[in-house]
Amino acid sequence: MLLKKAGWDPVGVSLKYPVWKDPSNCLRENVCCSAESFRIAKDICRKLDVPHHICDVSREFKKEVIGYFLNGLRNARTPNPCVMCNRFLKFKKLFAWAGRRGIRHVATGHYARVRRDSRTGLCRLVTARDREKDQTYSLSFLSQAQLRNILLPLGDMTKREVYDTAVREGFEVFLKRKQSQDFCFVAGNSMGAFLAREVGVKEGEMRDDDDAVAGHHRGLHFYTIGQRKGLGLSGGPFFVKGFEPAKNVLRVTKDERALLQKEVRLGPCNFISGIPGRIIRVRAKIRYRQDAAPARLIVDAGKRATLVFDKPQRAVTPGQFAVFYQRDVCLGAGEIQG
Repeated sequence: MLLKKAGWDPVGVSLKYPVWKDPSNCLRENVCCSAESFRIAKDICRKLDVPHHICDVSREFKKEVIGYFLNGLRNARTPNPCVMCNRFLKFKKLFAWAGRRGIRHVATGHYARVRRDSRTGLCRLVTARDREKDQTYSLSFLSQAQLRNILLPLGDMTKREVYDTAVREGFEVFLKRKQSQDFCFVAGNSMGAFLAREVGVKEGEMRDDDDAVAGHHRGLHFYTIGQRKGLGLSGGPFFVKGFEPAKNVLRVTKDERALLQKEVRLGPCNFISGIPGRIIRVRAKIRYRQDAAPARLIVDAGKRATLVFDKPQRAVTPGQFAVFYQRDVCLGAGEIQG
Protein backbone atom coordinates (compact mmCIF):
# COMPACT_ATOMS: atom_id res chain seq x y z
CA MET A 1 0.00 0.00 0.00
CA LEU A 2 2.81 2.41 0.90
CA LEU A 3 4.63 1.57 -2.33
CA LYS A 4 1.54 2.23 -4.45
CA LYS A 5 0.96 5.57 -2.75
CA ALA A 6 4.60 6.45 -3.48
CA GLY A 7 4.05 5.80 -7.20
CA TRP A 8 5.51 2.30 -7.53
CA ASP A 9 3.85 -0.57 -9.39
CA PRO A 10 4.40 -3.46 -6.95
CA VAL A 11 4.17 -7.21 -7.51
CA GLY A 12 3.59 -9.44 -4.47
CA VAL A 13 5.87 -12.45 -3.97
CA SER A 14 5.71 -15.00 -1.15
CA LEU A 15 8.66 -17.34 -0.66
CA LYS A 16 7.72 -20.90 0.29
CA TYR A 17 10.05 -22.45 2.88
CA PRO A 18 10.02 -26.02 4.19
CA VAL A 19 9.37 -27.30 7.70
CA TRP A 20 11.17 -30.11 9.52
CA LYS A 21 9.13 -33.18 8.67
CA ASP A 22 8.89 -35.23 11.84
CA PRO A 23 5.99 -36.38 14.06
CA SER A 24 7.62 -34.69 17.06
CA ASN A 25 7.55 -31.25 15.40
CA CYS A 26 4.32 -29.52 16.41
CA LEU A 27 4.69 -27.19 13.42
CA ARG A 28 2.89 -28.62 10.43
CA GLU A 29 3.97 -25.68 8.24
CA ASN A 30 6.80 -23.16 8.22
CA VAL A 31 5.61 -20.21 10.31
CA CYS A 32 6.91 -17.75 7.70
CA CYS A 33 4.86 -19.23 4.88
CA SER A 34 1.86 -21.18 6.09
CA ALA A 35 -1.19 -21.70 3.92
CA GLU A 36 -2.90 -19.05 6.04
CA SER A 37 -0.15 -16.50 5.43
CA PHE A 38 -0.32 -17.16 1.68
CA ARG A 39 -4.09 -16.69 1.79
CA ILE A 40 -3.72 -13.39 3.65
CA ALA A 41 -1.05 -12.17 1.22
CA LYS A 42 -3.21 -13.12 -1.75
CA ASP A 43 -6.28 -11.41 -0.29
CA ILE A 44 -4.36 -8.22 0.46
CA CYS A 45 -2.82 -8.16 -3.02
CA ARG A 46 -6.27 -8.65 -4.54
CA LYS A 47 -7.62 -5.75 -2.49
CA LEU A 48 -4.77 -3.54 -3.70
CA ASP A 49 -5.08 -4.80 -7.30
CA VAL A 50 -1.56 -6.23 -7.12
CA PRO A 51 -0.59 -9.58 -8.69
CA HIS A 52 0.57 -12.23 -6.21
CA HIS A 53 3.02 -15.09 -6.84
CA ILE A 54 4.45 -17.92 -4.75
CA CYS A 55 8.10 -18.88 -5.28
CA ASP A 56 9.03 -22.29 -3.86
CA VAL A 57 12.58 -22.19 -2.44
CA SER A 58 12.21 -25.22 -0.15
CA ARG A 59 15.13 -27.13 -1.65
CA GLU A 60 17.50 -24.16 -1.39
CA PHE A 61 16.32 -23.41 2.16
CA LYS A 62 17.18 -26.94 3.29
CA LYS A 63 20.69 -26.56 1.92
CA GLU A 64 21.55 -22.94 2.75
CA VAL A 65 19.72 -22.48 6.05
CA ILE A 66 18.93 -25.83 7.69
CA GLY A 67 22.19 -27.33 6.37
CA TYR A 68 24.19 -24.39 7.73
CA PHE A 69 22.38 -24.66 11.08
CA LEU A 70 23.12 -28.37 11.47
CA ASN A 71 26.73 -28.04 10.35
CA GLY A 72 27.33 -25.33 12.95
CA LEU A 73 25.82 -27.46 15.71
CA ARG A 74 27.94 -30.46 14.72
CA ASN A 75 31.01 -28.26 15.15
CA ALA A 76 30.02 -27.08 18.66
CA ARG A 77 28.97 -23.63 17.46
CA THR A 78 25.73 -21.71 17.96
CA PRO A 79 24.56 -20.72 14.47
CA ASN A 80 22.17 -17.92 13.53
CA PRO A 81 19.95 -19.16 10.67
CA CYS A 82 18.06 -15.86 10.25
CA VAL A 83 21.22 -13.93 9.30
CA MET A 84 22.22 -16.67 6.86
CA CYS A 85 18.73 -16.79 5.37
CA ASN A 86 18.86 -13.08 4.54
CA ARG A 87 22.41 -13.35 3.24
CA PHE A 88 22.23 -16.46 1.06
CA LEU A 89 18.57 -17.09 0.38
CA LYS A 90 15.82 -14.53 0.87
CA PHE A 91 17.18 -11.52 -1.01
CA LYS A 92 19.14 -13.64 -3.47
CA LYS A 93 15.99 -15.50 -4.54
CA LEU A 94 13.81 -12.39 -4.60
CA PHE A 95 16.29 -10.54 -6.82
CA ALA A 96 16.62 -13.57 -9.10
CA TRP A 97 12.83 -13.84 -9.40
CA ALA A 98 12.57 -10.12 -10.10
CA GLY A 99 15.45 -10.11 -12.59
CA ARG A 100 13.83 -12.78 -14.75
CA ARG A 101 10.86 -10.45 -15.12
CA GLY A 102 12.73 -7.23 -15.74
CA ILE A 103 12.06 -5.90 -12.21
CA ARG A 104 14.96 -3.98 -10.66
CA HIS A 105 13.88 -3.43 -7.06
CA VAL A 106 12.94 -5.61 -4.10
CA ALA A 107 10.93 -4.23 -1.15
CA THR A 108 10.47 -5.97 2.21
CA GLY A 109 8.88 -5.10 5.53
CA HIS A 110 12.12 -5.07 7.52
CA TYR A 111 12.51 -2.30 10.08
CA ALA A 112 15.67 -0.67 8.69
CA ARG A 113 16.64 2.10 6.26
CA VAL A 114 18.95 2.52 3.29
CA ARG A 115 20.60 5.86 2.51
CA ARG A 116 22.80 6.64 -0.47
CA ASP A 117 25.89 8.77 0.18
CA SER A 118 25.70 11.57 -2.41
CA ARG A 119 29.47 12.03 -2.29
CA THR A 120 30.59 8.42 -2.75
CA GLY A 121 27.48 6.87 -4.26
CA LEU A 122 27.69 4.07 -1.68
CA CYS A 123 24.61 2.82 0.13
CA ARG A 124 24.53 2.76 3.91
CA LEU A 125 22.40 0.50 6.07
CA VAL A 126 20.82 2.70 8.74
CA THR A 127 18.95 1.73 11.87
CA ALA A 128 15.17 2.00 11.88
CA ARG A 129 13.31 4.86 13.48
CA ASP A 130 11.75 2.28 15.82
CA ARG A 131 14.86 1.22 17.74
CA GLU A 132 12.95 -1.54 19.57
CA LYS A 133 12.14 -3.23 16.26
CA ASP A 134 15.35 -2.39 14.37
CA GLN A 135 16.44 -5.31 12.15
CA THR A 136 19.80 -4.11 10.84
CA TYR A 137 21.43 -6.91 12.85
CA SER A 138 19.88 -9.56 10.59
CA LEU A 139 20.58 -7.52 7.42
CA SER A 140 24.23 -6.79 8.22
CA PHE A 141 25.61 -9.19 5.58
CA LEU A 142 23.83 -7.61 2.61
CA SER A 143 26.00 -6.32 -0.22
CA GLN A 144 26.20 -2.95 -1.98
CA ALA A 145 24.68 -4.50 -5.10
CA GLN A 146 21.65 -5.58 -3.08
CA LEU A 147 21.27 -2.40 -1.03
CA ARG A 148 21.23 -0.23 -4.18
CA ASN A 149 17.96 -1.82 -5.22
CA ILE A 150 16.28 -2.55 -1.87
CA LEU A 151 13.29 -0.56 -0.64
CA LEU A 152 12.36 -0.64 3.06
CA PRO A 153 9.18 1.43 3.37
CA LEU A 154 8.64 0.66 7.08
CA GLY A 155 12.03 1.96 8.19
CA ASP A 156 10.78 5.46 8.99
CA MET A 157 7.73 4.21 10.90
CA THR A 158 7.25 2.77 14.35
CA LYS A 159 5.51 -0.57 14.64
CA ARG A 160 2.60 1.19 16.38
CA GLU A 161 2.26 3.53 13.38
CA VAL A 162 2.37 0.55 11.02
CA TYR A 163 -0.46 -1.18 12.89
CA ASP A 164 -2.50 2.02 13.18
CA THR A 165 -2.12 2.56 9.43
CA ALA A 166 -3.12 -1.03 8.72
CA VAL A 167 -6.31 -0.65 10.76
CA ARG A 168 -7.11 2.72 9.19
CA GLU A 169 -6.72 1.24 5.71
CA GLY A 170 -8.85 -1.83 6.48
CA PHE A 171 -6.18 -4.47 7.17
CA GLU A 172 -7.22 -5.42 10.71
CA VAL A 173 -6.17 -9.04 10.09
CA PHE A 174 -2.69 -8.30 11.45
CA LEU A 175 -4.06 -7.47 14.89
CA LYS A 176 -5.30 -11.05 15.24
CA ARG A 177 -2.03 -12.77 14.35
CA LYS A 178 0.40 -13.87 17.05
CA GLN A 179 4.01 -13.36 16.06
CA SER A 180 6.19 -16.43 16.56
CA GLN A 181 9.57 -16.27 18.32
CA ASP A 182 10.56 -19.83 17.31
CA PHE A 183 12.79 -20.84 14.45
CA CYS A 184 10.54 -20.83 11.43
CA PHE A 185 11.17 -24.49 10.52
CA VAL A 186 10.94 -26.16 13.95
CA ALA A 187 8.96 -25.22 17.06
CA GLY A 188 10.89 -24.27 20.18
CA ASN A 189 9.47 -27.11 22.23
CA SER A 190 10.46 -29.53 19.46
CA MET A 191 14.08 -28.36 19.27
CA GLY A 192 15.38 -31.12 21.55
CA ALA A 193 13.84 -33.80 19.35
CA PHE A 194 15.20 -32.02 16.26
CA LEU A 195 18.76 -32.02 17.64
CA ALA A 196 18.55 -35.62 18.79
CA ARG A 197 17.23 -36.82 15.43
CA GLU A 198 19.36 -34.69 13.08
CA VAL A 199 22.65 -34.44 15.00
CA GLY A 200 22.39 -37.32 17.45
CA VAL A 201 22.99 -37.92 21.14
CA LYS A 202 26.69 -37.86 22.01
CA GLU A 203 27.05 -38.18 25.77
CA GLY A 204 30.09 -36.76 27.52
CA GLU A 205 31.35 -35.22 30.73
CA MET A 206 30.59 -31.86 32.28
CA ARG A 207 33.69 -30.56 34.04
CA ASP A 208 33.91 -27.63 36.46
CA ASP A 209 36.64 -25.05 37.09
CA ASP A 210 38.63 -27.60 39.11
CA ASP A 211 38.42 -30.07 36.19
CA ALA A 212 36.24 -32.33 38.33
CA VAL A 213 33.37 -34.21 36.71
CA ALA A 214 30.21 -32.32 37.68
CA GLY A 215 27.81 -34.38 35.59
CA HIS A 216 27.15 -35.66 32.09
CA HIS A 217 25.68 -34.06 28.98
CA ARG A 218 23.69 -35.43 26.01
CA GLY A 219 25.80 -33.71 23.39
CA LEU A 220 27.52 -30.32 23.07
CA HIS A 221 24.99 -29.20 20.46
CA PHE A 222 22.21 -29.20 23.09
CA TYR A 223 23.87 -26.28 24.95
CA THR A 224 24.99 -22.72 24.43
CA ILE A 225 27.48 -20.44 26.21
CA GLY A 226 25.98 -18.81 29.30
CA GLN A 227 23.15 -21.33 29.58
CA ARG A 228 21.91 -21.93 33.12
CA LYS A 229 18.68 -23.88 32.82
CA GLY A 230 18.48 -27.52 31.85
CA LEU A 231 21.94 -28.58 33.06
CA GLY A 232 20.56 -30.92 35.73
CA LEU A 233 23.38 -30.19 38.19
CA SER A 234 22.99 -29.89 41.96
CA GLY A 235 24.85 -27.43 44.14
CA GLY A 236 24.61 -24.65 41.57
CA PRO A 237 23.68 -22.54 39.88
CA PHE A 238 26.07 -23.62 37.13
CA PHE A 239 26.58 -21.91 33.78
CA VAL A 240 27.90 -23.27 30.50
CA LYS A 241 31.39 -21.78 30.13
CA GLY A 242 32.70 -23.44 26.95
CA PHE A 243 33.13 -26.51 24.78
CA GLU A 244 36.04 -28.88 24.18
CA PRO A 245 34.88 -30.75 21.04
CA ALA A 246 38.00 -32.92 20.75
CA LYS A 247 37.31 -34.40 24.21
CA ASN A 248 33.51 -33.99 24.05
CA VAL A 249 33.71 -32.05 27.32
CA LEU A 250 31.24 -29.37 28.37
CA ARG A 251 32.88 -26.80 30.65
CA VAL A 252 30.66 -25.41 33.42
CA THR A 253 31.27 -22.84 36.12
CA LYS A 254 29.60 -21.41 39.22
CA ASP A 255 31.44 -18.12 38.75
CA GLU A 256 29.37 -15.99 36.39
CA ARG A 257 32.32 -13.62 36.05
CA ALA A 258 34.06 -16.38 34.07
CA LEU A 259 31.55 -15.68 31.26
CA LEU A 260 32.87 -12.14 30.76
CA GLN A 261 35.17 -11.37 27.83
CA LYS A 262 36.58 -8.10 26.45
CA GLU A 263 38.20 -9.27 23.20
CA VAL A 264 36.17 -10.99 20.51
CA ARG A 265 37.73 -12.44 17.36
CA LEU A 266 35.67 -12.13 14.18
CA GLY A 267 35.89 -13.55 10.70
CA PRO A 268 35.02 -13.46 7.96
CA CYS A 269 33.56 -9.96 8.13
CA ASN A 270 31.25 -8.05 5.81
CA PHE A 271 31.96 -4.32 5.55
CA ILE A 272 28.87 -2.87 3.93
CA SER A 273 30.42 0.35 2.58
CA GLY A 274 34.06 -0.74 2.53
CA ILE A 275 36.63 -1.15 5.30
CA PRO A 276 36.28 2.04 7.38
CA GLY A 277 39.83 2.08 8.76
CA ARG A 278 42.45 0.00 10.53
CA ILE A 279 41.28 0.89 14.05
CA ILE A 280 37.97 2.65 14.63
CA ARG A 281 35.59 3.36 17.48
CA VAL A 282 32.24 1.59 17.17
CA ARG A 283 29.27 0.41 19.14
CA ALA A 284 28.77 -3.33 18.74
CA LYS A 285 26.36 -6.06 19.79
CA ILE A 286 27.13 -9.77 19.98
CA ARG A 287 23.48 -10.89 19.77
CA TYR A 288 20.28 -9.50 18.34
CA ARG A 289 18.44 -8.70 21.58
CA GLN A 290 21.19 -6.57 23.08
CA ASP A 291 22.11 -2.91 23.32
CA ALA A 292 25.22 -2.02 21.34
CA ALA A 293 28.25 -1.43 23.59
CA PRO A 294 31.32 0.84 23.01
CA ALA A 295 34.35 -0.92 21.53
CA ARG A 296 37.38 -0.61 19.29
CA LEU A 297 37.23 -2.49 15.99
CA ILE A 298 40.69 -3.58 14.84
CA VAL A 299 40.62 -4.77 11.22
CA ASP A 300 43.10 -7.49 10.27
CA ALA A 301 44.01 -8.96 6.91
CA GLY A 302 41.62 -11.24 5.05
CA LYS A 303 38.41 -9.59 6.25
CA ARG A 304 39.07 -10.61 9.83
CA ALA A 305 38.84 -8.32 12.82
CA THR A 306 38.96 -8.07 16.59
CA LEU A 307 36.49 -6.24 18.78
CA VAL A 308 37.88 -4.89 22.05
CA PHE A 309 34.98 -3.81 24.24
CA ASP A 310 35.36 -1.05 26.82
CA LYS A 311 33.54 -3.30 29.29
CA PRO A 312 33.58 -7.11 29.23
CA GLN A 313 30.63 -8.76 27.49
CA ARG A 314 28.76 -11.74 28.88
CA ALA A 315 28.59 -15.11 27.11
CA VAL A 316 30.45 -14.44 23.85
CA THR A 317 29.23 -17.29 21.65
CA PRO A 318 31.18 -18.69 18.66
CA GLY A 319 28.94 -19.06 15.63
CA GLN A 320 26.83 -16.03 16.47
CA PHE A 321 27.45 -12.64 14.85
CA ALA A 322 28.87 -9.37 16.13
CA VAL A 323 27.39 -6.35 14.35
CA PHE A 324 29.07 -2.95 14.61
CA TYR A 325 27.75 0.60 14.24
CA GLN A 326 28.79 4.23 14.14
CA ARG A 327 25.88 6.39 15.30
CA ASP A 328 22.89 5.08 13.31
CA VAL A 329 24.93 3.47 10.50
CA CYS A 330 25.50 -0.29 10.48
CA LEU A 331 29.06 -0.75 9.23
CA GLY A 332 28.85 -4.52 8.92
CA ALA A 333 29.31 -7.71 10.88
CA GLY A 334 31.54 -10.68 11.48
CA GLU A 335 31.03 -14.23 12.68
CA ILE A 336 32.29 -14.73 16.22
CA GLN A 337 35.23 -17.11 16.33
CA GLY A 338 35.97 -16.84 20.03
